[in-house]
Amino acid sequence: MDHARYVIALSFIITFPPAFLYWILVHSFIEFWRMLGTAKTFLIVLPIILLASGTLFMLRGRILAIDYGMNVLCMALGLVLLVLASVLDIQIKKYLKLRILVGIPELSAGDENPKLLTEGIYARTRNPRYLAVCITVCGWALMTNFLAMYVLCPILFGLVWIVVLLEEKELRNRFGEAYEEYLRKVPRFIPNF
Repeated sequence: MDHARYVIALSFIITFPPAFLYWILVHSFIEFWRMLGTAKTFLIVLPIILLASGTLFMLRGRILAIDYGMNVLCMALGLVLLVLASVLDIQIKKYLKLRILVGIPELSAGDENPKLLTEGIYARTRNPRYLAVCITVCGWALMTNFLAMYVLCPILFGLVWIVVLLEEKELRNRFGEAYEEYLRKVPRFIPNF
């Protein structure tokens, strides 16, 4: 079980920060990437992401040095969070396909016919995917019980906040007043019941 906890923690440590680096790079320089096109963008950005993941992997011994061991209470709380995140994910997958998850609409130079998501879970929270990611990481932090996973949580929250602000700017440009109206009606993270 200790090995499984280690592998799960390592997987999160080497994938989540680089994944958010990807989104920060895409949204920060969106006009430049659109000029280059999707394929060239991926050829430039993916090696950067792989380098970040590889660096974190090489530092894994230091990063995952502090292990608090298995804790039944932490595992139970983590499981509750993972179930909650799974419920959110089921709702999200009704609306988001792989091409959206990897940023194809953002990288397209307007040849897409974009549709603003405002129904289902997106009528309750503007960022259910990021909410689910944060809940998932917190759940796995409790399940694995490594200090690095607990440190990852606030770092990830900060990265999510940056990505959301960059995304909102891009969505304002893409959808105009329809998005402004959506901003007024639907909360950023905490679902509106």
